[in-house]
Amino acid sequence: MNPLFQRTELLLGQEAMESLASKHVIIFGVGGVGSWCAESLVRSGIRHLTVVDSDCVAESNVNRQLMATTSTLGQPKVEVLRKRLLDINPEATVMAMQKTYSAETANDFPLNSYDYVIDAIDSVKDKALLILQACQSDARLFSSMGAALKLDTTKIKIAEFWKVQGDPLARALRKRFKSQLNFPAKKFQCVFSSEQRKNAMQASDGIRANGTVMHITAMFGLTLASLVIRDAIEKEKMKK
Repeated sequence: MNPLFQRTELLLGQEAMESLASKHVIIFGVGGVGSWCAESLVRSGIRHLTVVDSDCVAESNVNRQLMATTSTLGQPKVEVLRKRLLDINPEATVMAMQKTYSAETANDFPLNSYDYVIDAIDSVKDKALLILQACQSDARLFSSMGAALKLDTTKIKIAEFWKVQGDPLARALRKRFKSQLNFPAKKFQCVFSSEQRKNAMQASDGIRANGTVMHITAMFGLTLASLVIRDAIEKEKMKK
């Protein structure tokens, strides 16, 4: 029993821990949602993780993103996160890719080589493309819908994409798929909240942005991690 994961193994058992250690997971977008998902996965025994994000840490990230501190400002998010994850488990394999998933870069990501794809992308265009591509791959996809303009963690839910209700991002994605007559090849689970709030004020710098808080974005990320962990455990049970 690895002392780093003793408490987890007591709950899940040795076979489940071996299964988790063998899984390959890729996370697209390691901001307020994806960063917490990554940490939860590594702390739960996932040893093969790829994190993808093109951005560097900014002051506006500090209120909600795991690796965003005043000492990491200006550094690539994926590199800061990779360093932290390896500090948690030095035996893990963490690949950091400072890229954006898009039509131009999609071929850089061999999705069939992963067991799980985590979608925490904000851009509707790029998010829709990832969903379509991931659903055509052998990987299991889990997707985050919009985590901004929320305060109540009790309203966070899990549902199959076409059954997500009250989420503007899911609505925009469905509209895009229908207008292009191009639909995901299989069903996939989403984390979402139907809570709808408005910004209390406008950003002083004139940037169009929606307010977000850490306890919501982190809960979205942790819920995504739980979907991976529970799915891997269930698949291990089915082998018996």
